[in-house]
This record gives sequence, structure tokens and C-alpha cells, in this order.
Amino acid sequence: MKTQTIIALKFLLIMTVLTGVIYPFFMTGVAQLTFRAKANGSLIIKDGKIIGSELIGQKFDSTIYFWSRPSAIDYNPIPSGASNLGPTSDKLKKQVVERRILFAIMNTITDTTAIPKEMIFASASGLDPHISQKAALLQVDRVAKARNFNTIQKHNLVQSVKNLTEKPQFLVLGEERVNVLALNLELNKLDQNITNNK
Repeated sequence: MKTQTIIALKFLLIMTVLTGVIYPFFMTGVAQLTFRAKANGSLIIKDGKIIGSELIGQKFDSTIYFWSRPSAIDYNPIPSGASNLGPTSDKLKKQVVERRILFAIMNTITDTTAIPKEMIFASASGLDPHISQKAALLQVDRVAKARNFNTIQKHNLVQSVKNLTEKPQFLVLGEERVNVLALNLELNKLDQNITNNK
């Protein structure tokens, strides 16, 4: 009995060191060598400062920026979650109607059924960083007007949306999408270039 206990304790110790120390250090090392940016959270750095992650959505509600998908947790990454409101919820119906009307008014859309679903429904995590290309293109007029862009500048903005559109993962998973933070950073660059060239 005593021998079996000693064997069990030795096995526990070996497995603890193997799976709790060696394996994590090995995987961390491999990740740092092969996928450093992804392993560190796909961080976006500007002027030497971390301003966000490609994987976590941020709140943009100004007219001069492209808007993100609605968030039930106000884009707070710590609780991360959805509203858990069901399809029969009156509160959810009210939220959807309000979001649809606001998006339509702010973007001068007459056909509210043309508004992509991600602009009126929050995601399950509340942190989705992407919107569809269609949702981004529907916001171009508003952003261009708010920034006083001319026709050429507006065309460049549309081209930026198209250039930043990501294809489905492995060409089959998900849909075409645009990272809102990356798009707004590109928008600021475009606006800065315009200002510098005046």
C-alpha cells in the first residue's frame, strides 16, 4: 500500500512538472518564435503606444468615425458577454428598433431593411471587432460629410474600405469583414495626408 502511494505521488509530481511547467514553456516559446504578434494578443501599436487589439472591438459613436457593432457590455472586455435577451423579449425588440432608426437617420438610409444585421444586433461576446463590408460602405457618406471630404477623398475612403476587407478564414469560414479599429486608423491617416497636402 505504501509503495503504491509513493508511486502515485511520483507520477503526480512528474505529470505536474511535465504538463504544468515544461509543456506551457515549450508552447509559449514556439508561439513567440512563430506567431509573436498573435501570441501577444494581436496588439495594434501607434506612436509606440498600445491603442487596442485586432481581436477586441472598441466603441466608436462619433460621426467622424465608422461605427462598431453594438455591444451589450459597452465594449468592456472583462465581463465579455451578450444581453441574453431572447427573440420574444420586448426589450430586445425596442433596442433593435432604436438602433435601426438611429443608423438609418445618421447614414441617410431610406430602406431600413438594407441595414446589415450586425449593426442592430450585439454579438455574443459584445467585443466583435468586425463589421461587414456593406455596413462599412453604408457609413462612407456620413464619415465623408463629417470630415468635409471632396469626391476624390470620398473615393479614396471607399477604396480603403475595400482594401481592408478580410476574406473568409481559409476561404470558407465566416464572411467578408472589415476590422473597425483598423479602418478608423486608416481613415485618420487618410485625413492627415489630406491635411498635410493642403
